[in-house]
Amino acid sequence: MNNVKVIAGDDTPKSSLPFSPAIHAGDYIFFSGQASVDMKGNIVSGTFAEECRRTFDNLEKVLKAAGVEFENIVQVRNYVGKQEYLQEFNKIYREYFKKPYPARTTITGCLGDMLKFEVDAIAYAKK
Repeated sequence: MNNVKVIAGDDTPKSSLPFSPAIHAGDYIFFSGQASVDMKGNIVSGTFAEECRRTFDNLEKVLKAAGVEFENIVQVRNYVGKQEYLQEFNKIYREYFKKPYPARTTITGCLGDMLKFEVDAIAYAKK
């Protein structure tokens, strides 16, 4: 595992759970699920739009710690709490991702009551 580096930093959200915010392995960076949390990892509830934007903003913090941007993301997996949020989700998604869009999976109805949205991603980071 010589070519594997943990991505974390003072400007990335913390968690008491056993995972790294991201792992740089070879030419790719694998980002753990990000959610609507504060810098200490406490869940911050709000409307779907508020939680979705806070989640993408948290992903952006980890992207920056890794030295990449949204444009480097090649695959994104989205977990949307309710089917009724999909239209709003797609609108917000376009605020963060531009053409050509990354490969994408979106799953609904999978988060229970604690979160309205979560995202994880893979970025290409060959220098």
